[in-house]
Amino acid sequence: MAKRTGEPTLPVPVRLERPASPPAPGKPSRRERGVESNTRLTATTGALIFVLLAAEGVTVLRIGPLLGAHVLIGMVLVPPVLLKLGSTGYRFARYYLGSPAYRRKGPPPPLLRLLGPLVVMSTLVLFASGIALLLTGPGNVRNELLFVHKATFVIWFVVLAVHVLGHIVETARVAPLDWYKKTAAEVEGARLRQWAVAASVALGVPLGLLLLGKAHTWLSAHPFPH
Repeated sequence: MAKRTGEPTLPVPVRLERPASPPAPGKPSRRERGVESNTRLTATTGALIFVLLAAEGVTVLRIGPLLGAHVLIGMVLVPPVLLKLGSTGYRFARYYLGSPAYRRKGPPPPLLRLLGPLVVMSTLVLFASGIALLLTGPGNVRNELLFVHKATFVIWFVVLAVHVLGHIVETARVAPLDWYKKTAAEVEGARLRQWAVAASVALGVPLGLLLLGKAHTWLSAHPFPH
């Protein structure tokens, strides 16, 4: 129906939309909490590995009589090391794929970035050659494999010392956060991260016990000086 001339026009109601509320000051976004969660997992796992490596270092001083302990601790180390490689690898991938939150977090210092691939490769070769030595046994082991294990240990020890010194302050600050009730509640997933670290140790213990018999085989052949 056509509108009559002179008929008053009713105003069209305008819907006003409320502006989006800015994030609360000091409160991290979900993505930033994800970065912090990754940092906490990496730091806690790194602290655990540091303690286990210190114990492993004691066995190296007298590798003959302490070979059983060396094998057991070494196998317990395997799952935590893989967990830490996973968490650091995830951060590496997210950073280089352009995740804004990980970009804001920033990369490690240049020297640690340069040594990172060497730490990863020497760690993998060291553990792989050690496990290969156990599975091969002293009667069939090749001298080249034993040399690789010993030479890799020297390289690994040097680069890892720099790696530990470069991260020790941050690790000491971040690692305990998930284990205190107040700070654990700041980033969700603390219980899950605790279980992940505990499960890595729980997986390593039976692995070490399973291969402990291989250490006795080496001891019976006396391949190492006492």
